Formats: sequence, structure tokens, C-alpha cells
Amino acid sequence: MIVLASKSMSRQAMLDAAGVAFEARPADLDERALEARLQGTPAADIALALAEAKAQAVEAAGCLVLGSDSLVVVGEQRFDKPADRAQAAGHLRYFSGKWMHLHSAAALVREGKTVWQHADLARLKVRDLSDNFIESYLDAEWPEVGHCVGVFRIEALGVQLFETIEGDQFTVLGMPLLPVLAALREQGELPR
Repeated sequence: MIVLASKSMSRQAMLDAAGVAFEARPADLDERALEARLQGTPAADIALALAEAKAQAVEAAGCLVLGSDSLVVVGEQRFDKPADRAQAAGHLRYFSGKWMHLHSAAALVREGKTVWQHADLARLKVRDLSDNFIESYLDAEWPEVGHCVGVFRIEALGVQLFETIEGDQFTVLGMPLLPVLAALREQGELPR
């Protein structure tokens, strides 16, 4: 059994559906402080650093710990989870008509040593969003999307935000699952 250093229901659902035995233990980590120290670093590298830091932050004697993180970049601006509904609406207005770059990363740590890490990228073209749509969308999806970078759950109404999606579906859900599963096999946690 592995330890998932996350409270993300999407990541838990992916592992569960893939038949991976795990225990969820969210990491106690100040992500914004780490991001501030990495200012100017490419988004993929920040996502990797956050995934690794989450896995390193969880005590799990003898167990493999999986950390994962996702970052959204639109234009040259990186976005975190919205602080409140008004900020979520502002994010959506900014995203309207633009390409979103979603960086999802994962890292595996055993006994304090990083044994594997991987980052992936998905590109999502946000359709033109009217203020009316944004408000009705948030009426239906808030507060759940407040816990999501990009202000969407692709497996729910969030799919309506996009006109084109390029990339792996698991990356869009928040974790590069296929490479994670391959790494778990390499680490002896899943049968080959």
C-alpha cells in the first residue's frame, strides 16, 4: 500500500479506479511560501517541486509516498486556487477566450528519498464565457471548484468551459496517472 499525500478527491478517485491500494494523508505544507521561493521558475518545475515537497512532508515509515500538484498558467500569469467566489469569477473572466496550460506533476518518495518524479502538460482552450454563464456556472459549482486550480472540475460542469482540450485526460484531472502507474510497477507496488 502507498500513501497519497493529498486530500484531492479527484486524485483519490483515479487511484481507486486504477486498483491502487492507498491511504490518503494530506501533507501539511505551506504551498504559497514554497511557490514564493521559486518565483521566476518555470511552472512545470514549480509543480514538480510542490509534488515532491508534499511527498516529503508526510511521515510514512517504510511506505512509498505519492505527492502530486497542478498549476495553471494563462498567458504569462500563473493562477492558484481562488480565495473566494469573487476571485473565481475574476479568474474565469480572465481565462475567457484564452489557452490554459495545465501542468500536473507527481513524485514518489521512500524513506525521505525521492525515487521518481514526472511532469506533464495539457492545453485547454477556454471558450468565450459570458458574465451570465460565469454566474450560473458558479451558482452550480461553487464551492467545490474553489478547491480546484483553474476553477473547474472537468468531470463535472467544468467541461463546458472549453472548446478544445489537448493532452492526457488524467493530467487534466490533476495527476499524470499512466506514468505514476508505471513508476509504481517499477517500485514493486503493482504487479508487472
